[in-house]
Amino acid sequence: MSTESNEVPLTPITATKVIAVEGKDELNLLSALKDQLGIDNIEIRSLGGKYSFSTKLKSLVITPGFISVRSLGVIRDANSSASATFQSICAALRNVGLPVPTKPLSPTKVDEEKPQVVVLIVPHGASKGMLEDICLQSVGEDPAMSCVEAYFECIKRNLGKLPSNLSKARVHAFLSSRDQPDLRLGEAAQAGYWPWTHQAFTQVKQFLSLL
Repeated sequence: MSTESNEVPLTPITATKVIAVEGKDELNLLSALKDQLGIDNIEIRSLGGKYSFSTKLKSLVITPGFISVRSLGVIRDANSSASATFQSICAALRNVGLPVPTKPLSPTKVDEEKPQVVVLIVPHGASKGMLEDICLQSVGEDPAMSCVEAYFECIKRNLGKLPSNLSKARVHAFLSSRDQPDLRLGEAAQAGYWPWTHQAFTQVKQFLSLL
């Protein structure tokens, strides 16, 4: 997933439900999914990557209009440790005075003064991984995936190693089989390349419904 340093928008928040994501890929993918589901009352804001997440969360809570937010969702990649990522999010929430959930997909209690908070670590229930893994799971039966696997078998056989981030590499290889081969993960979502009806997106849909 993206780690670029995008600034948190200074434009006022107009929705009562907000989702904080790492970067543009997550923003574009969730925007495409909520549009597919017909959800129009949630605002998604990029916090510029996992390394600036805590700092940008501080900016988010002082953004004009945040005082009216009644539900805040946070979605992050598990990366190498889902538990460590969740603890990092909890520390960031605590640091800005927001409610802290006890576990992912378990919203905090409704509070008249503070927003309800719900966190999703993706892939849900896995010890590690990222949003790319969910998307790859959703196209696991696509005929192009056998070509993708054969490609990386060839790479390993001839180069003696695989890319350090195999999930990202496999996504790029899969997308190279589409009509628009140069799209990023989130752009591919907007182009309709990820099948939203697949069970791989079940927890993401549940996350949206909890807000």
